[in-house]
Amino acid sequence: MESAALPAGAAPAHEAEHEHHGPPEANRSSRVDPQLLGMLLFIISEIMLFAAFFTAYFFIRVVLDAPWPAEGDQLPIETGIANSFILFSSSGTMHWALESARRGNRLGLKLGLLTTLLLGATFLGVQINEYVFLSFGPADSAQGTIFYGLTGLHGAHVAVGLLLLSFATVRAFRGHFSREEHRGVEVPGIYWHFVDIAWVFVFSSLYLLSSQGIL
Repeated sequence: MESAALPAGAAPAHEAEHEHHGPPEANRSSRVDPQLLGMLLFIISEIMLFAAFFTAYFFIRVVLDAPWPAEGDQLPIETGIANSFILFSSSGTMHWALESARRGNRLGLKLGLLTTLLLGATFLGVQINEYVFLSFGPADSAQGTIFYGLTGLHGAHVAVGLLLLSFATVRAFRGHFSREEHRGVEVPGIYWHFVDIAWVFVFSSLYLLSSQGIL
């Protein structure tokens, strides 16, 4: 008995079974892009890490009522203000880079990423230089430990952000981004804005509150 004729373009059953190669597509329980979701979850975990350091900081200042900084120590408030301006400016240039990518403006994308990279590196360089000239070290007092711990933690995040920006910049110069596909700029941008927001709390707590005599 002859088998039924297959519709035009249809493959035999034994061939159809082997059309898919590799593991099945991963199930996605969220409508959020995996890269974006991963970055948001990572940022949430980092907020918890910063919160642990801030808990120690406020314990020293509020519960123990210890002076900030420790007696005889001074913090370079003016340098911190200038460095804050540098870092906050980098958020603007990062936004410029992302908007340029969305509009298909390759020159703006490249200049925005390069400027952000330069400003971030300048901020980190000033922070390291500040450590060299501070009159106290992390082992001199509890206040010194918290100061170096919080600013060092933030500096480490800046360094990671610079690494991500470096990858994005190299890809931008290789023409990897377009109006439709610019996730490689958006995700590092979200991380960079998080680094800037974190500095608002670090600088306000460690520098500004001490200069105004609050707490």
